[in-house]
Amino acid sequence: MTTAIVLAAGKSERMGAGTDKAFLSLVNKPVVAWSLLAFERCPAIDRIILAVRKDQQVAAKAVAKMFGIHKLVKIVPGGNKRQDSVKAALAACDFDTKIVVVHDGARPLVTNEMIEEVVKLAKRLPAVTVGHRMTDTVKRVEKGVTVAETVDRAKLWQVQTPQAFQYKALKSAYETLDPKTEVTDDCQAVELTDKEAKVQIFETKAPNFKITTVEDLHIAAALLK
Repeated sequence: MTTAIVLAAGKSERMGAGTDKAFLSLVNKPVVAWSLLAFERCPAIDRIILAVRKDQQVAAKAVAKMFGIHKLVKIVPGGNKRQDSVKAALAACDFDTKIVVVHDGARPLVTNEMIEEVVKLAKRLPAVTVGHRMTDTVKRVEKGVTVAETVDRAKLWQVQTPQAFQYKALKSAYETLDPKTEVTDDCQAVELTDKEAKVQIFETKAPNFKITTVEDLHIAAALLK
């Protein structure tokens, strides 16, 4: 079985105090509903687990009911850090889960192709992520705004979600990871704890940005209309 873990427990600090971007309106749906519907409609996904803030669990149930998210089997309270939310969702997976797909609920432009491709690759690889090549010139800055050097962008990629894993690989990674280490994505947990593991990127050119500001919300709305 393949279980999708949708993360929507972030603090949304760049949106302003007290704002939960996962439940902001985007066109005609809450932001998180777009991701939930993408996984609901994807044949490669069997179940969905949603991680939200404790105070949003009732709202999350209402969204699932309103938009017919029948694959949603559990809603778990998210933690203070991304990895805490992922670990809570992993613990809630049913025993027959073989593949897990982790996705940021604030990426509403996720496509069926992205989901299906990472799931297909994860059947033979421990970890897979969606990403695209860097096209802008990249500068390294040590302090302030003074450039220290120009980095060769030929070897640089920007990675996003969904990220797919063999369940045992991701669970083992988080069990092994030093609790003091904070990772910025789940592939990093695998990279840090299993030097033999090969993390592969599925290249996409489709827009798949994460909503972090009001401007992002406006751009996503224009693309989804």
